[in-house]
Amino acid sequence: MNEVVGRDDLLLLTLDTLRHDVAVELAAAGRLPHLAAHLPGGTWERRHAPGSFTYASHQAMFAGFLPTPATPGPHPRLFAARFAGSETTADGTFVFDTPDLVSGLAARGYRTVCVGGVGFFNKQGALGDVLPGLFQESHWEPEFGVASPTSFEAQVARAEKVVAELPAEQRLFLFLNASALHQPNWFHLPGATRETGDSRATHAAALEYIDAHVGRLFSAMSSRRRCFAIVCSDHGTAYGDDGYTGHRLGHDCVWTVPYSHFFLEPTV
Repeated sequence: MNEVVGRDDLLLLTLDTLRHDVAVELAAAGRLPHLAAHLPGGTWERRHAPGSFTYASHQAMFAGFLPTPATPGPHPRLFAARFAGSETTADGTFVFDTPDLVSGLAARGYRTVCVGGVGFFNKQGALGDVLPGLFQESHWEPEFGVASPTSFEAQVARAEKVVAELPAEQRLFLFLNASALHQPNWFHLPGATRETGDSRATHAAALEYIDAHVGRLFSAMSSRRRCFAIVCSDHGTAYGDDGYTGHRLGHDCVWTVPYSHFFLEPTV
């Protein structure tokens, strides 16, 4: 990462609430053509989330604690704050001296931009300002939120605008929190109704919706130079698994998440 940082643009795309099992099933079934085209081997990596809900998980990720490989470690990290005794900081780790990765990248000359999604990024109260406040520039509007059936399209359009307005020489760290998978997501499945509510099937339909538009985001982020992209879930969610519903709880379907990182080669 010490070679990547300063040379490439960076993208962190969190697919908020995405379950690992659903992501794997859809990729294997050929239902995620745009995402799977970039996943090494066409498959997601199984990892453990650093938190069981959005706020906790993103605080950890912005401190350099991305989802951890679901195998015995220690596992070297891509990014880490400098502190004595870290067992996961290796030669290839980008080490920053600031409290978080976002300001660490800003100190290296990156323009840091947040395109928010779920409520913890809506800037409508003190708590909703904490995570966006880490960035030099942050965007949120109701069209980006969980109640919008076209949230990801609107978020991608804002990301495209951000990229288009940057000077060519300016390096960019773009973070986008995709809200479409979070409840309510019933409106992404044809025939589903508010009364029938959300389900594992509507969750899958929301992921297919994201896949249909993610190519635009990848094209924008690789339009100026090579981009290093991290695509992952921040946590999963339960749909009646062992009687559980939702997240911020200790079930395996919440703690196990899909993860991938890869390069997006420049399109020019």
